[in-house]
Amino acid sequence: MSDAAVLGGNPHSSTLSTGALSDAERRKVVWSSVIGTTVEWYDFLIYGTAAALVFNKLFFPSMDPSVGLIASFGSYAVGFLARPLGGIVFGHFGDKLGRKAMLSLTIIIMGLGTFLIGCLPTYQQVGVLAPILLVALRLVQGIGIGGEWGGAVLMVVESVPDKGRGFFGSLVQLGYPLGVLSSIGAFALVSQLPEEDFLSWGWRVPFLASAILVAVGLFIRLRLHETPAFSRVKQHNTVSRMPVMEVLTRYPKVFLTAVGLKVSEIAYVSVVTVFSISYVTGQLGLPRSVILNGILIAAFIELFTIPLFGWLSDRYGRKALFVVACLFSMGFAFPMFALFETRDPTIIAATVAVALSLGQGIMFGTGAAWMSELFDARLRYTGASMGFQVGAALSGGFTPLIAAALLAWAGGSTWAISVYLIVLACVTLTAAMIAAETAGKRID
Repeated sequence: MSDAAVLGGNPHSSTLSTGALSDAERRKVVWSSVIGTTVEWYDFLIYGTAAALVFNKLFFPSMDPSVGLIASFGSYAVGFLARPLGGIVFGHFGDKLGRKAMLSLTIIIMGLGTFLIGCLPTYQQVGVLAPILLVALRLVQGIGIGGEWGGAVLMVVESVPDKGRGFFGSLVQLGYPLGVLSSIGAFALVSQLPEEDFLSWGWRVPFLASAILVAVGLFIRLRLHETPAFSRVKQHNTVSRMPVMEVLTRYPKVFLTAVGLKVSEIAYVSVVTVFSISYVTGQLGLPRSVILNGILIAAFIELFTIPLFGWLSDRYGRKALFVVACLFSMGFAFPMFALFETRDPTIIAATVAVALSLGQGIMFGTGAAWMSELFDARLRYTGASMGFQVGAALSGGFTPLIAAALLAWAGGSTWAISVYLIVLACVTLTAAMIAAETAGKRID
């Protein structure tokens, strides 16, 4: 099979490529995936919030404040670097054994790592062992989320009509803003505590509460059935022996295209939801609630805009929406920080909402279907997961760290961060122009 065939899929569209499921069964798959993905994103995202608010004080306290912040974001980056490993491992077995079993494992791994972070002793209690354990558990989180996304998206994309994949795939992506709302909301609540209580025990509550959410998510996932697309792969005995090697050696262009589609979106969201917390509270001297409230409002708006963009991608194509998003990302990179510097809480909240809804939301809502459509069913879990997670690791994992370093290098000016975001948007724009349009085409 050529690169073009994998990128474009079957040129003949159909109304339904996975007709084995009833409407009721499809609805169950969609909402089960949304709930499970919300739990996993909650687990992953509370770390980013804690990295910006408390980890530099509790796990890296002996350093200069700016250096401690960079070290804290470095531990945040470790989770992103582990994500490709999770994508490779779970993608391999997801393409050999099925989607359902891998999703049950990922939620257990993620939940265990998150709960144990909430139990960790601090640097003051055990010294250098504290940051070592923190980084180790972040690795566990990264492996879990690395295998989560591909499986959750495929459970839906492989079970719905061809002409509705963009919309239904975007519903799985609602797990991200729901995870933001729940994780930021949890920290917003415990942030109301006196500073001493917040630093001593309050920050642990969002991590420990994960155990309840994981139990609910696991119960739901165990009730799902395998996707019709993978069932056909097994039925026709076309399961790949080594999915990872096949993706890398036979379809390198497709893989690199998938990586390029991810880098701008994940960098934008990392700046807005992670780096900006420390920037607004540290550099601008504003209360935590200003930026946290802005992120909460943005996440709420995305509950409506992400499905909208998924629906629009079914109507107008994946490529067109990605081009619009890239152009916005380039144009808003400098105004975003200028608006932050007004120090007006309303303006900051509106800026965050616009940045997330357009700079991230368009690509995120459209990308679930497009990333999956780039690969055929026998390699889809591995290919989509590796493309997504390698792109996330290259840009998202390092972006808060790079942004903090660029801010220090530029003497407190943000121009270098804006240039960085523009460069990554150019990379994604190039990938979007190269990738074939796949909306509405058969993927089995």
